[in-house]
Amino acid sequence: MIIFTLLLFSAFYLIQINRMTFALVTSREIPEEKHQKIFRTINILITLLLVTFYVELVYAV
Repeated sequence: MIIFTLLLFSAFYLIQINRMTFALVTSREIPEEKHQKIFRTINILITLLLVTFYVELVYAV
């Protein structure tokens, strides 16, 4: 049950972060060439954060 909840939370969180990143990129008028690098970096960092959160939950429970 906790894994299912975590997966839903993670998917929602990644979508929200990507929406906020897109808003930032468009409002700051960052060139198109840098968009992919920015999104990749943020998605990798958020994924690492979520994996760390999962590991912490597994060992805490």
